[in-house]
Amino acid sequence: MSMNGKKLIELRGITKSFDGEVVLDNISLDIYEDEFITLLGPSGCGKTTTLRIIGGFESPDSGDVFFDGVRINDTPPYKRHINTVFQRYALFPHLNVYENIAFGLRVAKVKDDGEISRRVREMLEMVNLKGFERRHVTTLSGGQQQRVAIARALINKPRVLLLDEPLGALDLKLRKDMQNELKNMQKRTGITFIYVTHDQEEALSMSDTVVVMNGGSIMQIGTPTDIYNEPKNAYVADFIGESNIVDGVMLDDFSVKMSGQTFVCVDKGFGKDTPVDVVVRPEDVDVVSPESGMLRGKVTSVTFKGVHYEVIVDIGGFKWMIQTTDYVAPDAVIGIDIEPDAIHIMNKSEYSGMFGDYSSFSDELDALSENSEEEED
Repeated sequence: MSMNGKKLIELRGITKSFDGEVVLDNISLDIYEDEFITLLGPSGCGKTTTLRIIGGFESPDSGDVFFDGVRINDTPPYKRHINTVFQRYALFPHLNVYENIAFGLRVAKVKDDGEISRRVREMLEMVNLKGFERRHVTTLSGGQQQRVAIARALINKPRVLLLDEPLGALDLKLRKDMQNELKNMQKRTGITFIYVTHDQEEALSMSDTVVVMNGGSIMQIGTPTDIYNEPKNAYVADFIGESNIVDGVMLDDFSVKMSGQTFVCVDKGFGKDTPVDVVVRPEDVDVVSPESGMLRGKVTSVTFKGVHYEVIVDIGGFKWMIQTTDYVAPDAVIGIDIEPDAIHIMNKSEYSGMFGDYSSFSDELDALSENSEEEED
């Protein structure tokens, strides 16, 4: 992973307010060379403001930004080795594809037409637009326009590329295609990509490192696997994928009580009889007969999701979500089993219980997603 490489950007104690409202609250973050790092969170969490501070488009109220060990708080954007790709492309409509991509080289005063032509051709090949040189950008599809914007940003070989919700305007199929292409581009170029999104699946599938943000603070930093499997608090657990978060008591090392039953787990060090949050992912719950289950409950809804069924089960008033490939009938009484390594224990935090049971949190996430098409920090 790139975090073992050279540290390229350091944010130290960054605070930023707009109109008296704190948008970033004393955050610190290290970003490494050749890393694909994603800032993930709902609208208003501070992720775009963080990106703009790195790019030099905003200045922090307090704290420092270092690039390659040099403080750059007062360095203007055009003097930073950083380029940006925006969601709305920002292409020049009066220029064709070739001239749009070549624009950065001309600004950098590259005079050799042969050199410009060679580098533009390289970029066109990289973004799969070979043969599009003379097309007017207004005739291109959204995905093609985004490729032109990326090529224009990469042609000057910046050390860092900032991408602010760059795929938000694309349809689902194009979005997934571009996710793969962006990751491949990052690997081929070795440029550090700093990506902003509210899409959890996008962050997990593309990134070396994910930074989960909420309310101007960093909730957790880690690999996609760590973020998904070992969330630090209830907010991260529910924002990254679906989760069942149940009140529990850590009876002792490797033993937790929830929903009136005692379970073996793999966690320790919480102390005897300590209240905790117990996290179980829906895909880690096994459906069994009522007689053999560790817990039993009544099925309240069943939704077919194409690959699996999403089953909601009422167990003692808490609505568990289960994802299973086996059909379960509505109103059936079922048992559930949970393996020890599928039970994740977290300390109680300010985020515990903030959305109640699964169904209410699901509604909240739906609202967040609808309002997150554009960051409004």
